[in-house]
Amino acid sequence: MIMPITAIISAFNEEISIGSVVLRAKKYTDRVLVVDDGSIDRTCEVARLAGAEVIQHHRNIGKGAALKTGFGRVNDATVIVVLDCRYDPEEIPVLVAPILAGKADMVNGSRYINGGKKDIHFYHRIGWYLLDTVTNLNSGLHITDTQSGFRAFSRNTFPVFGFNTRGFGIESEMLMDAAKAGLRIKEVEIGVNRDMDSSTGHTASHGLRIFMNVLEDIELNRPLYYFTIPGMVISIIGLAMGLNFLHNFYLGGRMMYGPTLLMMILTLMGIFMSFTGIILHSMSRLLNENSCENKVNNRTLLTYNKRAGEI
Repeated sequence: MIMPITAIISAFNEEISIGSVVLRAKKYTDRVLVVDDGSIDRTCEVARLAGAEVIQHHRNIGKGAALKTGFGRVNDATVIVVLDCRYDPEEIPVLVAPILAGKADMVNGSRYINGGKKDIHFYHRIGWYLLDTVTNLNSGLHITDTQSGFRAFSRNTFPVFGFNTRGFGIESEMLMDAAKAGLRIKEVEIGVNRDMDSSTGHTASHGLRIFMNVLEDIELNRPLYYFTIPGMVISIIGLAMGLNFLHNFYLGGRMMYGPTLLMMILTLMGIFMSFTGIILHSMSRLLNENSCENKVNNRTLLTYNKRAGEI
């Protein structure tokens, strides 16, 4: 049986709010699936009482792992909506509308299309800008809220996502996967989450982990931009310094130890960075070719299963 719209709600120790979120999500979806990521409170019990189907992880392994579990259980859905208890299910119709109209493959719910970041604390604002910037640079997109956990996906996008990130960096990873696959991505405005003060240290640690994950991904996705080109610039500076020193020496000047050593370091470092970028670029192309082949095979298998089901 096809479930046109399925909601996947990732939850961890949300017994206070999960019931309300499930009940409101049921108004706009055909199925609500709660993935409990190792909660130690009554999240599972409350979600079931509210009418959700519940899958439970026996320990907390991260939001990315929860979404991977959820996506693996909803092959019968036409549209998937993912959210957690920070978001308002009343906005689900706005989120799924572009997909149902055939105008998008993925819809990102943005809290900041109209500049809502001005309403949050300064240190959070800096963190969001950094994460948005590095994610957009790496993916080639222009998303205003790259860390949004309120999104909708059409059925044909399911094989695109690898779910390699277990934690909160999954939002950035999914955008990069979508960009690589050439999905049509649209943003719609959703309500701003005002509860941003839960734990500064907790938020900072999550942000740092996401930032490092994106930087690691940059190393493989755009090595020519971030290694080879800067390396060439550094090498040129080093060589220019060397030519200048040789010119001065030819005119009777002295070779200064410090500047000469700096010239050698810059030149060698630039050459090393340039070749590192070229090697990583070759590795990236090989990995992307294998990934594309696997995704084609997944799509073929999905189409075969769908036709077999229809027969």
